[in-house]
Amino acid sequence: MMRKVVIDTNVAVSAILTPSGTAAQIIDMIADEKLQICYSADILGEYVDVLSRPRLKFSAGDQEDFIAGVKLSGLSCKPTKSEIFFSDETDRVFFDVAKSCEAILITGNIKHFPREAFVMTPSAFLESFSNDDDRQ
Repeated sequence: MMRKVVIDTNVAVSAILTPSGTAAQIIDMIADEKLQICYSADILGEYVDVLSRPRLKFSAGDQEDFIAGVKLSGLSCKPTKSEIFFSDETDRVFFDVAKSCEAILITGNIKHFPREAFVMTPSAFLESFSNDDDRQ
């Protein structure tokens, strides 16, 4: 069974900015169908909003390719809204989709989320994934 993941926007940005980095390895795993990305309409909106920020200087092609890839290989989810306090409400949707889909939330800003086993940094996720592969 393919492991489900939710990708926080900061991980998507890192993957595009650093194609050889840890975040990009995770995006490559999604493209290689080793992982399934879960998303909601709100997450897609957040991706579009952040990836189109002029200071990031992403090409329209990079933005469109990323969004198209998510829609093509991803699992759309209508999450149940959590009652947990978030200092930044835009973070809630990533947490709620991960919880609703029983997915791993991968984020570079782990401190923005409640301490839950399914919330991981990119490097912790890759280590966990590697360890799972070693056991099989």
